[in-house]
Amino acid sequence: MYKHNPNLTDNARILRKNPTKEEKHLWYDFLRTYPVRFLRQKVIDNYIVDFYCSKAKLVIELDGTQHFQTANALKDKIRTEKIEKYNLKVIRIPNNEVNYNFEGVCEYIDKCVKESLRVQQAAPTSL
Repeated sequence: MYKHNPNLTDNARILRKNPTKEEKHLWYDFLRTYPVRFLRQKVIDNYIVDFYCSKAKLVIELDGTQHFQTANALKDKIRTEKIEKYNLKVIRIPNNEVNYNFEGVCEYIDKCVKESLRVQQAAPTSL
């Protein structure tokens, strides 16, 4: 399905044990009990994504202020393009949205998951 860099597994484990305030909030107050399973700090190719839903083929990345600097924005664009080559949809959510519009963030994620599942169900299967 997609490449997995085993050298990043330990880093992913460390990140799971030390989430940012926003990751912790989104995980414990929404994604952990969401009806479609999400994983935290999943290794995909040479990247560790914040949240990953296999069933919906969805990646959620939470972006702090450093992501809006020009150099980092370019790195994020390249990262997103590489991850999307695995037929995954990447959604980027600014940390301040998690902090100040949590309900809207949850509604947006729910909408993205449902849309992705709908598209997958409508797609013809190949034999």
